[in-house]
Amino acid sequence: MRLCRIMRPDDANIAGNVHGGTILKMIEEAGAIISTRHCNSQKGETCVAALARVERTDFLSPMCIGEVAHVSAEITYTSKHSVEVQVTVMSENILTGARRVTNKAALWYVPLSLKNVDKVLEVPPLVYTRKEQEEEGRKRYEAQKLERMETKWKNGDIMQPSINPDRQTKEPYTVSYSQSTLIHLVGPSDCTLHGFVHGGVTMKLMDEVAGIVAARHCKTNIVTASVDAINFHDKIRKGCVITISGRMTFTSNKSMEIEVLVDADPVALHSQERYRAASAFVTYVSLSKEGKTLPVPQLLVETEEEKKRFEEGKGRYLQMKAKRQAQIDAVPQK
Repeated sequence: MRLCRIMRPDDANIAGNVHGGTILKMIEEAGAIISTRHCNSQKGETCVAALARVERTDFLSPMCIGEVAHVSAEITYTSKHSVEVQVTVMSENILTGARRVTNKAALWYVPLSLKNVDKVLEVPPLVYTRKEQEEEGRKRYEAQKLERMETKWKNGDIMQPSINPDRQTKEPYTVSYSQSTLIHLVGPSDCTLHGFVHGGVTMKLMDEVAGIVAARHCKTNIVTASVDAINFHDKIRKGCVITISGRMTFTSNKSMEIEVLVDADPVALHSQERYRAASAFVTYVSLSKEGKTLPVPQLLVETEEEKKRFEEGKGRYLQMKAKRQAQIDAVPQK
């Protein structure tokens, strides 16, 4: 399955490259199409594939305005109630024909009945060309399932809004100085035909809030370097008021990690309380006007909770650093 479109000026971030949230939205659209097609490939109850999780996504190369984005998606594993989709994004310079990979992502979808969107249906089994493909896919499925359970245990965490919105009275480089919140009323243009928010819309809003936090902390141009696993805990209905909150959790010499939480308030449904809809960690880097990486001001942690989150972020950073080094070491030397 392949999607493509040219990148326009309204897709740009302040640095002039394509907004990371725009790319995430295209990735999700491709995943939703191919997984919905597969889940309706056999006779039975019709359904729509809903995004449940996005694995870590690295932004390998910036995409520029005027280039064509080619988004290709492939189903790589199915369990009884979920579908794994691998997506690759390539940019094409239409003047020279040059192409490069900008993003790779893995997404998990679940099929929801059109008659009852709270009912999860069974997924038609995928036919594998090699036995190893199914075994490798099962390992990925079990790993993401365990991580989702761990995230659910943390869902009681509340990000309190800043008491004093005047940043001139706060010390720079603290968590409270850069913490940001966006409130959005979910309208028809945000939703599928069935009245639920597109996963890509949520991801774009999350990236925007994380970008504001990063820009406030650095006061420079910033770009998305990677998005850690995004977990979608519950559906967001049309008419909900969603609050997207972001706070700095960790800084290394050249990167910063921002935690983003999405809470939904179904204002029209008095019987339902506000709930956690999604959560993620986003990593940004600071850039000069020439596009070169700049040092990141170190985060000043003040409370015990902030210190705890900083150490957890440091653990994630070191773990990913070690994983990248292992991948480099595994490449045969010429």
